[in-house]
Amino acid sequence: MGSFKPGDPAAVEVLFDQIAPSYDLLNDLLSLGLHRVWKRQAVAWLQPRPGQKLLDLCCGTGDLALVLAPKVRPGGAVLGIDAAGAPLQVAAGRSARQSWLNIQWQQGDALATGLPAASFDGAVMAYGLRNLADPGQGLGELRRLLKPGARAAVLDFNRPDPGRQGAELTASFQRFYLRRLVVPAAERFGARENYAYLEASLERFPTGAAQQHLAEAAGFSRSQHRLLAGGQMGLLELVA
Repeated sequence: MGSFKPGDPAAVEVLFDQIAPSYDLLNDLLSLGLHRVWKRQAVAWLQPRPGQKLLDLCCGTGDLALVLAPKVRPGGAVLGIDAAGAPLQVAAGRSARQSWLNIQWQQGDALATGLPAASFDGAVMAYGLRNLADPGQGLGELRRLLKPGARAAVLDFNRPDPGRQGAELTASFQRFYLRRLVVPAAERFGARENYAYLEASLERFPTGAAQQHLAEAAGFSRSQHRLLAGGQMGLLELVA
């Protein structure tokens, strides 16, 4: 898999810079459009309201920020942060076509954003936690940025817990999905190496139970990992 080492910030940035132009189309194809359903479930947990200031951490091409921005009108705002510049350019182009939305985009490190503490009413992170060098540190930074009682939703692939019933079947299907469907489809877009990275990144990703413990250690008052898509995806529901 060449230079795409899970947890290597520079490699992850290069990966997402390379696939930015086709990222949204690939997501739709590879999930049969279901990634939008899962993101809506993350938004439903967040319960965005007018006037709120929300954060989309590891925002990529801005899918969630663009869903959240109309919900915080009037008076609210959304900030999208990502380490890779190319996805942010795509995101900025998308929001420019909806100039009435109050969205800002910023290139930055999810482990150390440099933003003031307790400055957001809620936050989302979709398919970003798995790519961080230290997921626990990422959850700590997320908690630092939230006001007390604020909600956060962290959506990602689920790493099946070996101790749970049916985990091996879930893991087997996940391997089949990644190796036989995702990677060959991505190859047609010249992104085979990029998407082959997914399986390796999952091998080091904390299970849902481990994510809950990491979130509690980071200072969240509530942490619940909910399985989606038959255990293929997971939604970490957090309260600061």
